[in-house]
Amino acid sequence: MSNKPLSDAVKQGWSVVGYSVTDSSGETWKHNFLLARSGQHKVLTVRKKMLGDGVVAEEMEV
Repeated sequence: MSNKPLSDAVKQGWSVVGYSVTDSSGETWKHNFLLARSGQHKVLTVRKKMLGDGVVAEEMEV
């Protein structure tokens, strides 16, 4: 996955319909985006890598 997972999702036709941010045990922030496209929804969670540069992205269908 690229270092711009949200931009990649928008380019694929997904729209951001919700956003939240959580503190993961005081170590790193997790940014959560609710995405929608053609009646489908998914949550995209993005956080910085613990070591090194870049981000870690996880997707969950809802």
